[in-house]
Amino acid sequence: MATGDPAALQASLLEQRTLVKSMATPGRAGIPLGVMKVLDPRQLKPDITETERILTVLDETIVKLEITRLIPRVIGSLERYARMLGPEITSSLLEHHKLSVEIQQLLTSPGDEESKRAVEQHLKCSLRNILRLFLANPLLYYGLKHEVRVRESPADVFIKAFMEFRDFTLERLLTSPDEEKEKIQFMKDISLQVEKNTETISALQEELAAVIQTRDEELKRKDKMIENLKTSMEDLAKDCEAEIQHIMEEGENQQKEDEKASKYRCARLKQEVQLLGARFNALVLEHRASELVLRKEKCKAEREIQEWVQKYDIDMREKQATYDELQAVYNDEKDQLALLMEKHALLLQEYAEIEEERRMLKEKEEEAARIEARRNDAATCIQAFWKGYLVRSIYKSKLKKGKGKGRGKGKK
Repeated sequence: MATGDPAALQASLLEQRTLVKSMATPGRAGIPLGVMKVLDPRQLKPDITETERILTVLDETIVKLEITRLIPRVIGSLERYARMLGPEITSSLLEHHKLSVEIQQLLTSPGDEESKRAVEQHLKCSLRNILRLFLANPLLYYGLKHEVRVRESPADVFIKAFMEFRDFTLERLLTSPDEEKEKIQFMKDISLQVEKNTETISALQEELAAVIQTRDEELKRKDKMIENLKTSMEDLAKDCEAEIQHIMEEGENQQKEDEKASKYRCARLKQEVQLLGARFNALVLEHRASELVLRKEKCKAEREIQEWVQKYDIDMREKQATYDELQAVYNDEKDQLALLMEKHALLLQEYAEIEEERRMLKEKEEEAARIEARRNDAATCIQAFWKGYLVRSIYKSKLKKGKGKGRGKGKK
């Protein structure tokens, strides 16, 4: 493996480790369909009758809990909501309020346990009756839900937990054993992949440290060799000078006697000096060539590391751009959903008002019809009485005439 700048290579390894950690998080790409269904409960749809029944029971329980949470607030402002609730629900709420006050008084003061249980039973029956009335009119419940403002309370925490239980139940009901096994196997594969990547990074770091240590040791050894050669050359030059001086002194002393021998010896020494100088130059050239090869290898390693860093940066920019696009689409859809929910709430409120107006008009029409029917019955009764009176009057007049005629005949 080629060596390079240790700091740059370590930074690149840290970035790769961050990428491996991000890859360990399961995403949409490369995930089997069964595991995707388990990891994303929003894609689950009930396809079994028993599952639908269980979900219906859970949803109705959530609605009942929310209605129960609204009841104290509605009772506190009963005059305000009486027209919307109607007489039946209003009377039920008043009765429920009375029972609540009574049970509170019984709980605060020691008394008969049987009376307490009886009041509690009446209170439960009253609550069930109120829930039944609200469930029979879902539009009324949704209208109150958007109109009544309820402060946060421990009941909200319980309702939220129950909703999470409903989602968990749905997930468990719609997750088959094969999908569960597939999910477990997928998580194991992810863990193994993370472990492999961690081991690879550790091996690369160890290899990098070993290469850096080897390079430093090689450079130190070559530097020490060069210093030793320089020292040996300096010592050799000093030795040559001392030897020459000694020879010159001996030559001066024995110039006449050993002139030829001294000249021969000086020529031989000069030849040795030249050979040593040529050897020194050859060693310098050799070390320079070796240093040039090492520098080329170093530059090559730096270029390779720079190319890998650039490739990594390009990949990360592409992934970041894809993530930004998906985030923008998600934000747009979220804003559209919020706008549609606001419109839906306004339409529900308007629908409740229209239904209330229709109900009032229907009651007026029924009242007018009842008055008209009463008038018709009264008119019929009067007409019948009048006709009977006329008939009786006619018969009476005829009877009187008949009696008069009989008396006249007798006289004759």
